Amino acid sequence: MSRTADIDLVFARVVTVDAAVRALASEGWSLQEPLGISYMVNNNDLSDWQSASTDQAVEGLHVVDSPDNIDHHVGVCIYHSTAKTGGQLLFRAGRSRCSFIPTIDRRSLPGAPDLTDMAWYLKALVPPLLAVGLTSYEASDVID
Repeated sequence: MSRTADIDLVFARVVTVDAAVRALASEGWSLQEPLGISYMVNNNDLSDWQSASTDQAVEGLHVVDSPDNIDHHVGVCIYHSTAKTGGQLLFRAGRSRCSFIPTIDRRSLPGAPDLTDMAWYLKALVPPLLAVGLTSYEASDVID
């Protein structure tokens, strides 16, 4: 058995990865994670994550936000350096829906280390994303 935690986010309109990352920056999130930056384009059902140095963040955003990739799923890793946690922000084709998956030092609930502290992630993600048209979310933490 494995645990899967994610937050599915729905926007009123198309949102670029750059716009979402800029909104999240106001809450302390950035593309800079402990290993640099990571991004991917899912082309032909292949998720090929790319790693780059932090000075290549702009180039990574250009790749995922390229009009050539609007019909493909794309993703970036985001990290909150103060909280020392982060994860994958995965945008579906069309860019009006995305998911956050806490994959970097997932925060757990005090007294229940197997459960994800979804309230913390929601508080850190939802308010800044309202500025770019967030209309709803669904959070889950389940055993598969």
